[in-house]
Amino acid sequence: MRKFPFRITLTLVTLGLLLGYALAAPEPDAKEPFEQGVAALSQGNPTLAVEKFTAVIKIDPKIPEAYINRGIAEMQLALWGDAVGDFDQALELNPTSPQAFYNRGLAYSRNGEFAKAVADYTRAAKFAPKDWQIYYNRGNAYLDMKKAKEALKDYNQALKLHPQAPEILHNRSLAYLALDKPEPALADADKVIELNPNYARAYYSRGQALEKLGNKYEALAAYRHFLKTGEPDADAPLLRKTLERIKTLEASK
Repeated sequence: MRKFPFRITLTLVTLGLLLGYALAAPEPDAKEPFEQGVAALSQGNPTLAVEKFTAVIKIDPKIPEAYINRGIAEMQLALWGDAVGDFDQALELNPTSPQAFYNRGLAYSRNGEFAKAVADYTRAAKFAPKDWQIYYNRGNAYLDMKKAKEALKDYNQALKLHPQAPEILHNRSLAYLALDKPEPALADADKVIELNPNYARAYYSRGQALEKLGNKYEALAAYRHFLKTGEPDADAPLLRKTLERIKTLEASK
């Protein structure tokens, strides 16, 4: 049997990457459905991707990348238990796979199991210590656990590896706010806006920092901007809080 490259999709909160892997002597018949599965994931069709990677696994059940990619597709379908099961299987086949640990961490995070997520991100970092995405997402899990100090350390490490990334800077701003440090929170929010003026949530964070600093009118301007630019569905909870803050600030003397 000949060798050919498989690709694995590494799912992120903010973006997706395709990574290449050369496997030792996989079944040739698995190549076509595998590439079709990758294409389906890239095109936003997780149901078809699950179907294709399942076909790959039936042909050759010893390809860890097939389980990882099927798990990623299952996450997109909110099938958290199925996804974790596939990442478990991938780790049985390759116990040092940072992609399997990382994506299982994502599945745990999105299912609200943040302590398990942190443990998996930590394992992933052991095998891929220069991958900023791992530290960024572990920071997110820590922030969800109300552990802002730990989150701040991870965001700092992520920024060392991937400087001036708006998503990292924004979440570091949130960590600073949680630690009641409005000055650096404001600096990070402003940097996000400088890098990406359309990053709507940065205006909400900016408003929070300005409000903590006692800059009422600047805070109101930031909140109003977010109210105009936030996503009605994705940002619905924050938009409700923004309306409350605007009403409170407008009513204050």
